[in-house]
Amino acid sequence: MLGTRRTRAVLLPAVTAGEGFLSASRGQPGWLILPLLLGALTLAGCAVGPDYQRPTVAVPTDWRWQPAAPRDHVPRGAWWTVFEDPTLDDLQAAAQQGNLDLQAAFHRVDQARALARVSRAEFWPSLNAAGDWTKYRTSGNSPSPVPFPIPSFTQEQWRVGLDLSYEVDLWGRVRRSFESARYLAMSADAAYQAVLLALQADVAATYLSLRGTDQQLEVLRETMAVRTNAFAAIEQRVRAGFGTEFEVQRARVEVASAEAVLHAAERRRAELANALAVLCGQAPADFEAPVGATLPPLPPVAPDLPSTLLERRPDVARAERELAARNAEIGVAKAAFFPVVRLTAAGGYLSGEAADLLLWDSRTWGLNPSVSWPVFAGGRNRAKLEAAQAAYEEAVARYRQQVLVAFREVEDSLAALRFLALEHSALQEAATAARRSAAISFERYRAGSINFIEVVDSETARLQTELSRVRSATEQRLALVRLLKALGGGWEESTPSQPGAVAAVLSQ
Repeated sequence: MLGTRRTRAVLLPAVTAGEGFLSASRGQPGWLILPLLLGALTLAGCAVGPDYQRPTVAVPTDWRWQPAAPRDHVPRGAWWTVFEDPTLDDLQAAAQQGNLDLQAAFHRVDQARALARVSRAEFWPSLNAAGDWTKYRTSGNSPSPVPFPIPSFTQEQWRVGLDLSYEVDLWGRVRRSFESARYLAMSADAAYQAVLLALQADVAATYLSLRGTDQQLEVLRETMAVRTNAFAAIEQRVRAGFGTEFEVQRARVEVASAEAVLHAAERRRAELANALAVLCGQAPADFEAPVGATLPPLPPVAPDLPSTLLERRPDVARAERELAARNAEIGVAKAAFFPVVRLTAAGGYLSGEAADLLLWDSRTWGLNPSVSWPVFAGGRNRAKLEAAQAAYEEAVARYRQQVLVAFREVEDSLAALRFLALEHSALQEAATAARRSAAISFERYRAGSINFIEVVDSETARLQTELSRVRSATEQRLALVRLLKALGGGWEESTPSQPGAVAAVLSQ
């Protein structure tokens, strides 16, 4: 016998209790659940696992090569403005606007913040709206629990409702997970600041190297002019019968050698211009590199106290934020050893006909709190805890290493500035003497007092000391750039070392 039958029923959500010795669902006495729920609400403020504390590091009391001075005058933000070069200011603005590595780092920050908000969403219940329609026919020959066959029938069912699920954060698993995600977002922000600082330093260093190369080109072009004039004078002496063919060929060698060095410097300048174009996010063919034959003045900069590096450098801040995230993950791993309390509920309307679906008599609801406790997991939870603790110890070592690297980079830059200043002073004196010696030797050669080899030696010494003087001046400015970068030069009050800025974004 075939037929259609309308049904009304109470629907309860399907609940999986998970691995454990205690599970409560429909049909079990409520007294097993109520004490556990009361205890869960009482202990909801607890969180297993250690609270984060910054590891101790050995901080020097002073710098080796220069005493630490008050930091009020140290540049903040646009630190490259100490060079007082408007062209450099424009290049920095173009790089921060167009550099693709910086844009990628910025989007990584957005990803980390979004993931932190995903983790924060676990604090709240999940509520899902659902609706379905089912129509089916039963078999007339199916096994029957009664001594006579049950005739087949066709049934139709309509349902709309809401399903709610919430995990009581009894042991702080959700809080520790969000804590880890929040610190990772701060780490991504610190990584962005590190990329920004590295970009600013690269732009400044490339631009200063370009200016130094232009100054070398000026020296080489002047040398070319001097040697070309000397070659013409020697040819004239030979025609007058006062010189030899050897002198002519030796002078030709000097002219050709200077030209080769000039072309090498021009190649170097083209490479620097191309690098500057890429840093600014432009194609080298479309980029017009600035030209300048003088280096900007070298400003005096005193370093910060050594201990301030722990707050100013973004790479140190990043290492510490990752360390804090690994610390929170220990709490997540420890929470896996304890019971999980989950509250689920469902409510809505159920009817065999669409016309009766929203009638008050079609309403349904159900509650299903559950508790699960991992009794045996084959050592999985213990292994995860050991892995989290090992990851934390690894992060501690990386953090301390990063601090040591920071101190080393500052010491290297301070030592470079000190010894480059002495080197540059000596080279300036040598260049002045070499220019005078070359002029005297050529006059003596024209007077017939010395041979041409002595002129060549004097002119070669003059060129080398002039180029060395320019290189030394360029290196001084590059060492200052490295010092400002090592000091965390791009630091402002909204750096990742101040968690309030990122936390405010996460709370939006």
